[in-house]
Amino acid sequence: MQALAIETVGWIGAGLILLAYALVSAGRIDGRSALFQWLNLVGAAGFVINSGAHGAWPSTILNIIWMGIGIASLVRLARR
Repeated sequence: MQALAIETVGWIGAGLILLAYALVSAGRIDGRSALFQWLNLVGAAGFVINSGAHGAWPSTILNIIWMGIGIASLVRLARR
C-alpha cells in the first residue's frame, strides 16, 4: 500500500509540473504567478517523496532546490 502511495504522489507531482509548463506555454498563466509557483512547488514535493523513496538522490536534491525557488518566489509575491 505504501509503495502505491509513493508512486501515486510521484505521478501527481509529474502531472502538476507538466500542467504548469503547459499553461505557461499556452499563455494561460504567467510564469511569475502564484498559481505557476504553487503547481511547481507541490509537483516538486511529489517528486521529492517519490525519488527519495527510490534512492534517486540527484533527482531528490534537484527537486528540493526547485521547491526552494518556488518558496522564494511565493514569498516575493506575498511581499508585493
